[in-house]
Amino acid sequence: MAMNDPLIWALVGFALTTSCTPGPNNAMLTASGANFGFRRAVPHMLGIILGFPAMVLAIGLGLGTVFTALPWLHLALKYVGAAYMLYLAWRIATAGRGKGAGAAKPIGFFEAAGFQWVNPKAWIMAVGALSAYTLPEANVWSEAARVAAAFLFAGIVSSTLWCGFGVAIGRLLTSDRAFRLFNYGMALALVVSLIPVFIL
Repeated sequence: MAMNDPLIWALVGFALTTSCTPGPNNAMLTASGANFGFRRAVPHMLGIILGFPAMVLAIGLGLGTVFTALPWLHLALKYVGAAYMLYLAWRIATAGRGKGAGAAKPIGFFEAAGFQWVNPKAWIMAVGALSAYTLPEANVWSEAARVAAAFLFAGIVSSTLWCGFGVAIGRLLTSDRAFRLFNYGMALALVVSLIPVFIL
């Protein structure tokens, strides 16, 4: 598809808008940036930046039909995802600035990449983009790759912004109590993001 095709710019706009708006990934990145700094949060960022486009490719190349054929698998994924998000919320709530042996650790690359598969917002974004911004008569691989590339770009922008925002917040939190309240707030935001999963 040519770069002057309006569909590709609409896709990039969709990817940027959905990636940059609040959601589980961005709440966790903000908390990581505040608690651990930008450099230590890079593996977390890369897990999102690369993990979500990989998921988009997999769904675009036919994995989504598996969940259509096996609805119980989709339901199981929903509950596994909810449990995992609660675990991550607990990790955020108990995170701290300390760098000692018992200090909390930032979310790693594989954790962040794997989280995309149980992130309800990620599924909505992926299925929505693949449904709206691909052409049925075009090559399946090239269409899925184009959508994945748009989200790769959007992921770089969004992850950098939200993690940077977290770093800036971290500099303003000068007491342990303020940090605890911030972490509790981020953990609560992650838990609240589960509500649509069980309403939809």
